[in-house]
Amino acid sequence: MKKFIRNIINYIKYAQYAAKAHLKAEVAGSYLNRLWWILDPLCFMLVYMFISNVVFRRSEPNFPVFVISGLTCWDYFSRNTSSAVKIVRANKGILTKMYLPKYILLLQKSFESMFKMLISCGLILVLMVLLKVKFTWYLLYLIPVMIVFFTVTFGFSCILLHIGVFVVDLDNVIRIVLRLTFYMSGIFYNIATRVPAPYNDIIRRGNPAALIIDSFRCAVLYAKTPDLPALGAWFVIGILVSMLGVHIIHTYENSYAKVA
Repeated sequence: MKKFIRNIINYIKYAQYAAKAHLKAEVAGSYLNRLWWILDPLCFMLVYMFISNVVFRRSEPNFPVFVISGLTCWDYFSRNTSSAVKIVRANKGILTKMYLPKYILLLQKSFESMFKMLISCGLILVLMVLLKVKFTWYLLYLIPVMIVFFTVTFGFSCILLHIGVFVVDLDNVIRIVLRLTFYMSGIFYNIATRVPAPYNDIIRRGNPAALIIDSFRCAVLYAKTPDLPALGAWFVIGILVSMLGVHIIHTYENSYAKVA
């Protein structure tokens, strides 16, 4: 654990600069440039509003905020877990020239996703004002919710990073798993009301993405306390998985460059 903390302190500036460089390169040469960071979540929100309101003729109160809050959480989770599988192979050129703790690459990706998440959160605030959604003190619950979210995502990403180096097909497997998880996370529907009991509670508590999305909406939309026992349980799981993942990476990182 001391080695992990020391590496985070020593390499965090690299992760920050690399994240900034990647974000700039992402929109380089584009006519709309940084506007895409706003248009991307906005367009997805409009698509799901159309599907729910027009195609299925079913929606939730304050549906724009409902959908974009789900998409915001999901986007962070899916970006980090899917990229973790191939992140060592994608950065093989850097890793063969210099020593870099492999989870620093995950931290870099987390910074990129976090930046886009903050933009989406800004869009959520604008929509809340336009739709006259009340701002309450329950918004403070977003702090522990996000801490749990980042911890769980980092833990899973560490494990996926390690396995992805040795199992090339894992990328395809994770893509399928994420697609299934997407539809089971209640992004454009309410799990509590659309899924019959007791399966709604099982899905909401057993799927960390669904729990985080539900907790996010509790703080932003419903002005009520999230499921704290479930969040606490997933925080403990996230810590344990993160410790395991970091230990595995420390043990095998010298062989990653050879395999990748």
